[in-house]
Amino acid sequence: MESDADAPLLTSKNVSTNAHFRTGVEDSPPVTGVKEFVRQFGIESKRMWCLAGPAIFTAVCRYSLGAVTQTFAGHVGTLDLAAFSVENSVIAGFSLGIMLGMGSALETLCGQAYGAGQINMMGVYMQRSWIILITAAFLMLSLYIFATPVLLLIGQKEEIAHAAGRMALWMIPQLFAYALNFPMAKFLQAQSRIMVLAYITGTALVLHTFFSWLFMLKLGWGLFGGAMVLNASWWFIVVAQMVYIFTGSCGEAWSGFSFAAFNNLWSFVKLSFASAIMLCLETWYFMALVLFAGYLKNAEIAVDALSVCTNIVGWAIMIAIGFNIAVSVRVSNELGAGHPRAAKFAIGVVVISSFIFGSFLAILLVIFRHQYPAIFADSLEVQEAVYALTPLLAACLVINNIQPALSGVAIGAGWQAVIAYINIACYYIFGVPLGLSLGFLAGWGIKGIWVGMMSGTVVQTMILFLISYRTNWDKEASLADKRIKEWSGQKKTVEEK
Repeated sequence: MESDADAPLLTSKNVSTNAHFRTGVEDSPPVTGVKEFVRQFGIESKRMWCLAGPAIFTAVCRYSLGAVTQTFAGHVGTLDLAAFSVENSVIAGFSLGIMLGMGSALETLCGQAYGAGQINMMGVYMQRSWIILITAAFLMLSLYIFATPVLLLIGQKEEIAHAAGRMALWMIPQLFAYALNFPMAKFLQAQSRIMVLAYITGTALVLHTFFSWLFMLKLGWGLFGGAMVLNASWWFIVVAQMVYIFTGSCGEAWSGFSFAAFNNLWSFVKLSFASAIMLCLETWYFMALVLFAGYLKNAEIAVDALSVCTNIVGWAIMIAIGFNIAVSVRVSNELGAGHPRAAKFAIGVVVISSFIFGSFLAILLVIFRHQYPAIFADSLEVQEAVYALTPLLAACLVINNIQPALSGVAIGAGWQAVIAYINIACYYIFGVPLGLSLGFLAGWGIKGIWVGMMSGTVVQTMILFLISYRTNWDKEASLADKRIKEWSGQKKTVEEK
């Protein structure tokens, strides 16, 4: 019989809300045959979809805020579409990668703390993340202020660079919304409180779509109207999440502001930095596609066509990020609770599920290949360029559904630093040089750039799969226990001893 000290610190609200997470029970039984595999697959799929379903909805809605603005920009003009695409992919994409990456440190810490029953530490972790991300936002202000010279420096066309630079200045409020939003989102995700995120972002998207149409097209405010609405939508999400957390809905996880948030900041910075590098290397990889397209002949058409494709890939990746969130929560919770077999089985379920989902999306795209380009652009030249890229786009949808799911495994287990090195090798030592060689030297143009860079993603995905398959999950559960005790102050670090 467990003592009170060993029992998970879950409130009655936690238990009822998160019934799919099994605290205080034994690990999953070993799989002994096909029948047992099918039975456990069904059970784990149900748990996974309880998280992945609302997480996918939330991720799609959150991404669609920028995508809706980009879609309306395509009906304002080709320069407006190119300007927003560059700002959204390069400037906002850079800051999003930093903020989301640094915030993802909470997925490891809060997820494992929740699994181990250390609920009271989760609010402290979130406050530490706020301190770090707000500081990072102030440091990144110069990128927004000097966006035009930065874009010119990296070779962007002058007309596009000036228009994107103006857009970047208008989007500064979004940067600070990122800094506050992502720690709160990870804090809620670790507790499996994903439905509240779905309600908030779904409401924000409905309002955002209406007001974007009103200000950008109906009233004729163009990109300026789109920027104001996009900023307001992100701050609506931030305020709504704050109201939910501060009004006591999270029980012991939030007990108010604490000076303990300033303790152990440097260690938190290091983990946040490793998380940021891991995810930024992935975000910047897609950002590089748009930049390289700007160096091709007829750059405006190339950038517009690729922006349409990356827009669609972005929506699909948001679905994959739903699986990413689900497996990160499942793996971190199960490792924190000391259930290594359950963590390993959850990985297999999410990889199979994400592959099936990605294949379905690819088939759907091929079926409607003659119709979908007109949704995103009025220019016939852009539509024809998008149609020519459809086969690559379909293949990319399959690959980019599996890869984020495996990245979620890395976050749940706390492997961010190792995965960062793998991303450097696969993306920037292999993928980018191959893409540039095929695109410029071999004369394949935009298709060559994309093929080469997609090859880097394939290699990275294979390596992540092998690492997950060969990992000793019993050892990972033990490491999670040590990490929880160290971060919660239950034991001294080696240096302090």
